[in-house]
Amino acid sequence: MIEIQRIKENRAEVIAGLKKRGLDSEKDIEKILIVDQQWRDAKTEHQETSANLNTISKEVGKLFSSGERNQAEVLKNQSVELKKQEATQKTRVEELQNQLSKAIMALPNILRPEVPSGNDAEENELIFESGSSPTKESAPKAHWDLAKEYQLIDFELGVKVTGAGFPFYRGKGAKLQRALISFFLEEASNAGYEEFSSPLMVNEESGMGTGQLPDKEGMMYHVGEDDLYLIPTAEVPLTNMYRNTLLPNDDFSIKITGHTPCFRREAGSYGKDVRGLNRLHQFEKVEIVRIEKPENVESALKEMLDHVKSLLEKLGLQYRILKLCGGDTGFAASITYDFEVYSAGQDKWLEVSSVSRFDTFQSNRLKLRYKDENKKSKLCHTLNGSALALPRIVAALLENNQSPQGIKIPEPLVPYTGFKIIN
Repeated sequence: MIEIQRIKENRAEVIAGLKKRGLDSEKDIEKILIVDQQWRDAKTEHQETSANLNTISKEVGKLFSSGERNQAEVLKNQSVELKKQEATQKTRVEELQNQLSKAIMALPNILRPEVPSGNDAEENELIFESGSSPTKESAPKAHWDLAKEYQLIDFELGVKVTGAGFPFYRGKGAKLQRALISFFLEEASNAGYEEFSSPLMVNEESGMGTGQLPDKEGMMYHVGEDDLYLIPTAEVPLTNMYRNTLLPNDDFSIKITGHTPCFRREAGSYGKDVRGLNRLHQFEKVEIVRIEKPENVESALKEMLDHVKSLLEKLGLQYRILKLCGGDTGFAASITYDFEVYSAGQDKWLEVSSVSRFDTFQSNRLKLRYKDENKKSKLCHTLNGSALALPRIVAALLENNQSPQGIKIPEPLVPYTGFKIIN
């Protein structure tokens, strides 16, 4: 959530930052500033009435004590009217506060200056590429064919039991999945991230805290009877551990990781891009989350990017990094870098990780602060990234490592799988 003070003090900057997303926010910003002033005026009026009521109440008590009952009754009748007025004013203050909060919550994060302009994924900026592509001759089959041939993943059984997008992993396919999770968690632990095993459902306040709610993209599964949401990513519970938290000083750099299943409705997804493991409603992912002081954010972001790079390099996968343009950057992020791996069997690039910084957007919603060296309360900065999401990693590993003998397992995974080849 954008800080109201930032909107008031840097109105032009805020409007320009949102315009980079393709949003004409001038009228929305004007409305927010008007409602903010109305709320402040109403709050002042309510406080003045409350103060007058408090003064009269004390005076009534004195008059009754001194025996001046008639004058006390006059003031008592005045206080009855003031209480009605106070209640009306309190309701007005709450209404304006809710109106202001909803209007600000509807605004996405302001993009950083280095985010490239653009409307969609076609205008994302390629900033790094590593590795060479296997040829179609050496990798002729797509992962869904390989999964069926070697009995690794059963998509049809998933449709029978649940529906499309909920596959069963079996045999060595299940072991490969478990090996990747263990490998990613161990690598995160070695990089200084503390591992957590979190709930898979969160309440509405948690969804609001990290910016998943209000859900504008139809992503969240909602359990109506209990008013809980299945998590779309471990980012939500891991970051919300620090909701309504005031860190006691500025000596902190919080690094946390966790593996969870992720649940996404992916409303509107259809066609060839959802075939096989390309787009699922339930999948496994290891997430890394950082909570930092403002001066440490840039170095933290670089460390996270380097960490994801190292995972892909150890797996021997060709990959590239894209800096997302304004039109393709998510609601809560101020800047995002996507990692894509090359899928030889499909001859296309598949996104496997997004690493984002959110500046104070999430922490303002979360009320996540710290005390600086002058004991002044300041908002923390948050970052997170996939390290990594499994389905498309599995797809790329199967396709890029196929051979006449079978599917070769990358060496770093062998201690976790217990086998070197799928045949």
